[in-house]
Amino acid sequence: MNLLVCISKTPETTAKIAFKENGTQFDTDGVQYIMNPYDEWYALVRAIELKESVGAGKVIAINVGPPSNDIVIRKALAIGADEAVRVDAEANSASFVAKQVASYAKDNNIDMVFLGKETIDYNGSLVGGMLSELLDVPYLSYASNIEVSGNEATVTCEIEGGVEIVKATLPLVVSATKGLAEQRIPNMRGIMMAKRKPLNVIPPVGVEEKEAIVSYQIPEGKTGVKLVDLENMDELVRLLHEEAKAI
Repeated sequence: MNLLVCISKTPETTAKIAFKENGTQFDTDGVQYIMNPYDEWYALVRAIELKESVGAGKVIAINVGPPSNDIVIRKALAIGADEAVRVDAEANSASFVAKQVASYAKDNNIDMVFLGKETIDYNGSLVGGMLSELLDVPYLSYASNIEVSGNEATVTCEIEGGVEIVKATLPLVVSATKGLAEQRIPNMRGIMMAKRKPLNVIPPVGVEEKEAIVSYQIPEGKTGVKLVDLENMDELVRLLHEEAKAI
């Protein structure tokens, strides 16, 4: 069973976010980067667990990005991925990333594609659905449990107000959410072995880009909380009507 895990590089959760060049570029000064937690803690680890349970196949981590992403990809190898691939291109849009990953998956006999439910910087949840369409395979999103038997997967998916359990035939695309696996911390042996595992750099496939980011904006800062005396309901109604515009 060959499992492909999409890996994204994101700013560390406490990073100070700022933009430059009139809001058209992210300011990377002083920003520390990490592997996207949903990709690392859940998608990658569950893929490794499935390969271990089957006792055959391999887990391949894939990333679209520049050479500076290699340190994040190496961490995936240290956690337990067998191989890693970096598509040597800037990830300028979700559709561009999806087309690069889909091209690799088609050429390499991939049974399942894993990715986190979203990245913690853009929160778009776009790539999974695009991959499903490009590969013409089922897409099961927000997976909190997955079991594979032969050529069939049983997946528990988080939905509004509950869960649904779905059976699907491989190949398929799965986006991972909390509960799918438990975080693994790379040990010294894994870190040393990661240095010897292959990290293949491949050129991007040519695609027509139909979207481009025009600018970024930082959301307005949150205002302080206004406390209203329990006995002063008239003031509460006034605030909700005139300031909050809620009624």
